[in-house]
Formats: sequence, structure tokens, C-alpha cells
Amino acid sequence: MPHPAPNPDRLADEIARQLGQLSDHLVLLPAGEATRVIARVLNPEDGVLGRFTHLVATGSVFAKTQAERGSLPAEVWLALGRAANELHDIGLDLDEHTDTLQRLHARPAVTAKPPTAAPLVVRRRR
Repeated sequence: MPHPAPNPDRLADEIARQLGQLSDHLVLLPAGEATRVIARVLNPEDGVLGRFTHLVATGSVFAKTQAERGSLPAEVWLALGRAANELHDIGLDLDEHTDTLQRLHARPAVTAKPPTAAPLVVRRRR
């Protein structure tokens, strides 16, 4: 069976390069555009995080098959499975914030009062 992509190594390198470019551009974007981009990246279905999670899960399925054949250590399969599960959980944690980012971007630029800064440290009571 022929490979579905002519050069999967080149494709992976190109995706990594483009992610680097996106990170570099994100720093330079105005707040509204940066918020929109972050929301798109975190989108659980079509975003980078969701697609990357699916890629790692697919790698886990491949590694399981290879581990069952004895060509990969079982630890590789288990590590990929754990990584896929952790990424999925991270996606679920961020999903509620994606809606906030989208609402923030959709909000009109003119507001009655300026936004107030939020404390970035949460203190626990003891």
C-alpha cells in the first residue's frame, strides 16, 4: 500500500515551522486579533490543539499494534496513550475559556468603562 502523503517527514517539518511562525506573529498582533487566533487554536474540533490531540491518539493506536507485534516496547504505547489522554483533558479544561475568548473578540471595541485588571495570583485559605 502506498503512503498517503508523498513525504510525511517534510509535512511534519512544515507544520512545525508554521506553528513557529504563528507563535511569532501572535506576539505582534493587536489584542483583538490575538484573542481570535488563540480561540481558533484552542477550538476542540478544528483547532490546532484538537488536531494535535487526535494525532497523538492515532500514534498511540499505531504504537499499540507495534507493541503487540514486539517491534516497540509497551512503554512507548503507554506513554503515547497517557499523552493523548492528558491532551484531551487539557482540551476539556480550556474549552470553557475558548468561549470566553470568542465572546471577548466579538465584543464591541467601545465600552462604557475600561476593563479592570484581574489579580493573577489566586490565594488559598488555610
